[in-house]
Amino acid sequence: MSLLHTINSAEDISLLNEEELFVLSSECRQFLIDTILKHGGHFAGNLGVVELTVALLKVFNPADDRIVWDVGHQSYAYKILTGRRENLKSIRSYGDIAGFPKRGENPADHFGTGHSSTAISAALGMAMASKLTGKYSQTHIAIVGDGALSGGMSFEALNNAAASKANLLIIVNDNQISIDAGTGAMNEHLAGIQPGEPNLFTALNLDYHGPIDGHNLPLLLENLQYLKSLQHPRVLHIKTTKGKGYAPAEAEQTKWHSTGKFVKIEARQTKETPKWHEVAGQCMLDIAKQHSHVAGITPAMPSGSGLVNCFQTYPERFFDTGIAEQHAVTFAAGMATNGIKPFLFIYSTFLQRGYDQVIHDIALQNLPVVICIDRAGLVGEDGPTHHGAFDIPMLRCIPGLTILAPATATELNAMMQQAVYAEHPIVIRYPKGPVPDLSWEFHTETILSHPGICLKKGEHTAVISTGNATLLSHEAFTLNNTPASHYHFPAIHPLPCGLLAHIKQQYSRIITVEDGCIAGGFGESVSQYLYQEGFTGKITHLGIPDAFITHGSNDILYDVCGYSPQKIAETIQTTFSK
Repeated sequence: MSLLHTINSAEDISLLNEEELFVLSSECRQFLIDTILKHGGHFAGNLGVVELTVALLKVFNPADDRIVWDVGHQSYAYKILTGRRENLKSIRSYGDIAGFPKRGENPADHFGTGHSSTAISAALGMAMASKLTGKYSQTHIAIVGDGALSGGMSFEALNNAAASKANLLIIVNDNQISIDAGTGAMNEHLAGIQPGEPNLFTALNLDYHGPIDGHNLPLLLENLQYLKSLQHPRVLHIKTTKGKGYAPAEAEQTKWHSTGKFVKIEARQTKETPKWHEVAGQCMLDIAKQHSHVAGITPAMPSGSGLVNCFQTYPERFFDTGIAEQHAVTFAAGMATNGIKPFLFIYSTFLQRGYDQVIHDIALQNLPVVICIDRAGLVGEDGPTHHGAFDIPMLRCIPGLTILAPATATELNAMMQQAVYAEHPIVIRYPKGPVPDLSWEFHTETILSHPGICLKKGEHTAVISTGNATLLSHEAFTLNNTPASHYHFPAIHPLPCGLLAHIKQQYSRIITVEDGCIAGGFGESVSQYLYQEGFTGKITHLGIPDAFITHGSNDILYDVCGYSPQKIAETIQTTFSK
């Protein structure tokens, strides 16, 4: 039996000698490589923190101390060594462990960290609570990596930390990369820090130690043992390599940030069905070629948003702001005041961080920023921290926004092309995953002024869907020969009132379907309008229920939420039988 298979808790690691810790690190890294390449999950970032994880669990005990991983996708080795080793093969699968730390999953998970730049704030809050309850010996550790130090919350927490006198240890896992290459002055500053010289941390009166080699296990153990003896705010700066121990991941760190199931190096060369973010990126490149006044912005997601070719072709017009969503939104607003047409590419759940800026800096000033919301709707295995459930209700209440949701690549292209000429804010939301090979007769050149289409004419009941939900509904109509009608609304807000008035006159029962939360969403806006106009029939809403949806494949989650094609078809059938 390998040494790794005898480890089920930090207590087991505390009994090992240094030679055994070397063996454990090697076995843990190989276990990660073998398992994640076969079953999928976050990859390169986890390989970079194996020695750190082993050292942390040798020196500290999660039963007594508090360990917070930031960003959370670097916590796989931690999960392996705290009793979840055999779950790694099904990580991110429905009903099994999450891909991020999750309170309630294991006693060692002290704080959920699906998004970045939260760990210092959370650990500092824990430390202050410990002081208030007399637990002065409890150490509170924030491991900040993969570019998370560039996020605004990290700066706010650092500003607060030194004055707190709390028992707080901040470990800066400096690998010079987030998902894409590191960017900004913070990245450059970390790269240039020399031992004994002043730096950002010393300027903030934090007790700084480092930088040291984060793969040197004896050096890590020595530093962590010493830092454990202190009880004031301190920083350990370690240098690591993302993808450490797997040559392809070390060479192409962005490419190997995360892997799908059954990955083979040669398989990555095969042509795959285009994904929504790739189509959006190609459209953006075409627009940039046509219009010299157009610029693109993303908060640390050039590859995830499909913009790598844009950055390479027009580096002077495409901007990576780093993990700084609030700044990215207002940065776009500033550009829009001065003759530039900015396209902001941002994930749905990341836009939540810039909500105030969308309201005050874009909408209130009616600035013509185009916000391309990627990963809208359910996103599968990344789970509740990344499901784009809330952007529709979050945005449709803001005056002046036009919110669009394409169902095909043709529609997405038309929306982005026409948004170039809009003189007010435009929001375009699209899902994660492959783009369907579907098309239908529609005047896409007038999509902003004629935002609705009847895909199937029937009687009695009308299904009204938008965006990705239109594809699910379209499939539902193929499952049985229902006489219901199907309407696709590429415009979520404002609604096509003329078409809704026609639907009100023609049907007594309506089913709305959306890949977003029902509460305050697209369907409720439809029913609000229809009931105000005197509709007396029945309206049923399908979408994400009033709950945080777990991780798992989208096919499973659509069914759990009640708007898989099969569930939509059953709802139509039930409506007709009443």
